[in-house]
Amino acid sequence: SAIVFPKTIATEQQSLMLVKRLLAVAVSCITYLRGIFPESAYGTRYMDDVCVKILREDKNCPGSTQLVKWMLGCYDALQKKYLRQIVLAVYTHPEDPQTVTECYHFKFKYTHNGPLLDFSSQDKADSPITCADTKKASILLIRKIYILMQNLSPLPNDVCLTMKLLYYDEVTPPDYQPPGFKEAVYEGLMFNEEPMYLNVGEVPTPFHVLKLKITTEKQRMENVDINILKQGKTERPLQMGTDDPEEESHGMNVR
Repeated sequence: SAIVFPKTIATEQQSLMLVKRLLAVAVSCITYLRGIFPESAYGTRYMDDVCVKILREDKNCPGSTQLVKWMLGCYDALQKKYLRQIVLAVYTHPEDPQTVTECYHFKFKYTHNGPLLDFSSQDKADSPITCADTKKASILLIRKIYILMQNLSPLPNDVCLTMKLLYYDEVTPPDYQPPGFKEAVYEGLMFNEEPMYLNVGEVPTPFHVLKLKITTEKQRMENVDINILKQGKTERPLQMGTDDPEEESHGMNVR
């Protein structure tokens, strides 16, 4: 069955539904293409002309069922406009989840005063974001994930997943925890090897902005040709580097 884009994104609820779907597709594609769960943990859907795998609860795969539950917790925080960032991290030693080998950062912004203006192009700086803009950005983000995941060197055979949620503290009640999560102190993540980050892209709607960034061990990026991720001359090039200017001071550390 198809994942249908709304014909219009006139309300916050329509925007929220789209962001939830896009998040589900992105997390599913990443875990599928990185070989984290078996084929049986996924169903097949179509997003425009792109065939995508969607994670589902599989009684034979407790890990996929757990991740689906975490996603429902993310939706709760997203709906309440508390969620600032999801950190989905892959680690290799069960006793040391702070030392990771790869992680995915989904960042969220909410526009409280109606439609967000698109300042990325000078000649249409005053025009609000259209549904067509959002659809194009969504499909582009998923295609970039596919290309990138297929070009990264493989993960180790046995890996574990963890998910951390960061909130907008000024609006989030101090005792709030979404279903499936407990309070924790986020002290950043450690990498055994030198990490490298890649800003994959962002999807704006009139009410939300979703950004995706990937951080992985530098040697895993050796086969990635950044040029294949560019879509035409107008596409903003992917930012890539070892120091992430956006990362908070408690962010990435090399052990």
